[in-house]
Amino acid sequence: MQAMKFFLDTHDQRSQTFPAGITKQQFAEFYPKYEKACREEGVVNLRIHVGFDDGRAFCFNMAPSAEHIRRAHAKAGLTIDTITEVTTTTPGDLFFEPQL
Repeated sequence: MQAMKFFLDTHDQRSQTFPAGITKQQFAEFYPKYEKACREEGVVNLRIHVGFDDGRAFCFNMAPSAEHIRRAHAKAGLTIDTITEVTTTTPGDLFFEPQL
């Protein structure tokens, strides 16, 4: 099994990477297709934050690489504005170094 990394990708209706005017119901109907594409590409969808009024979405996923994320989105019919590998942190991660 490949090591998993965290990624955050963005979508925006202004750049036509998020459907303009999509409703919550339409998004709920679309989501199973996206989830299936993620499974097929070895991506674990952790969370999606959607700003319906602004026409923007932010997907937080785990995957072996950014390419896995791109392929899953393509299968679901979505393009991506940006994709960034990120590290999750907590105050404990930042301020308390492990003692060796």
